[in-house]
Parts: sequence; structure tokens; C-alpha cells
Amino acid sequence: MARLTIHERGEYLSDAVFAASDGVVTTFAVVAGSAGAGLDPNIVLILGFANLFADGFSMSAGNYLGVKSEIQYEETKGKDGSQEGSPLKHGFVTFFAFDIAGLIPLVPFLFHIQSPFIASTILVGFSLFLVGILRTIYTKRNVFQSGVETFTVGGFASFVAFTVGYLLRNFVLS
Repeated sequence: MARLTIHERGEYLSDAVFAASDGVVTTFAVVAGSAGAGLDPNIVLILGFANLFADGFSMSAGNYLGVKSEIQYEETKGKDGSQEGSPLKHGFVTFFAFDIAGLIPLVPFLFHIQSPFIASTILVGFSLFLVGILRTIYTKRNVFQSGVETFTVGGFASFVAFTVGYLLRNFVLS
């Protein structure tokens, strides 16, 4: 079994952090937008799972094609593109990180917890902070600062989704 170079591990880390962060944020954006619009929790689950698998597959396919294109580009320049890692592995890392992390905002809705939006918000906040902390394993940056940064970026995206759902609620549901 071939050992991964530091560069390859960094690339897989990049795939995992980007996909996990995006999985949590985009799935929670569906949850937040639905909550802002006052939609039924069952609708939230349907929309959340549709987003989870469609967006997870889309991101992984895009990453696969992107890595494959990068390798092919390097080969046209006379370089050995095989050192860039496997496009298929990049795609799998992206898909699984996106879908595992993206499932987190849906857990309170799956178990019919009272106030599922509030529970989901709390879980997502912790998850985003944790993704920020996990980044520091390789980046060697300040743990707290990285956690806050990831939390803030994801939180802002979620706020936008909730606000759009809330504002559109009167136009669509009236």
C-alpha cells in the first residue's frame, strides 16, 4: 500500500473540511429557510435529504472531475500527474464528509425532538466549531480562532437562509 505524501494528506484534508463545512451549512440552510418559512418538520426532512444526497453527489462529482482535469493538465505539461492523488478518492472523501456532516442538522427532525429547529441550530453550531478545531490538526493554527471562524462563516450563511425563508413566506404561502 502506497503511503500518502504530506501534500496528498493536505489535499484530502482540504476536501474533507470543505465538504463537511458545506454539508453542515447547506443542509442547515434548507432547515433554516424552511423554519423561517414556517414549513412542517416532515417537509424539512424531505427537502433536507434531497439536498443532502443531491448536493453531496454533485460536489463529489465536481471534485472528481476537477482533480482529474488537474492531473490531465499536468500530464500535458510533461509532468507526472499521478502524484496528485486519485480523483476517485477525492470524490469519495468529498461525498462522505459532506453527507456525514450534512446529516447533523436533520437529526432532531429524524427523532422528532421538541423544538427541532432550536436543537438543530445548537448541533450545527457545535459541529461548525468542531470542524474549525479539526482544521488545526494540520494547519497548526489557534484552535479557538479557527473554531470561531468556521462557526461565524456558517452561522452567517444560515442567517441568510432563515431570513430569505421568512421574507418569502408571505409571498409564497399567502
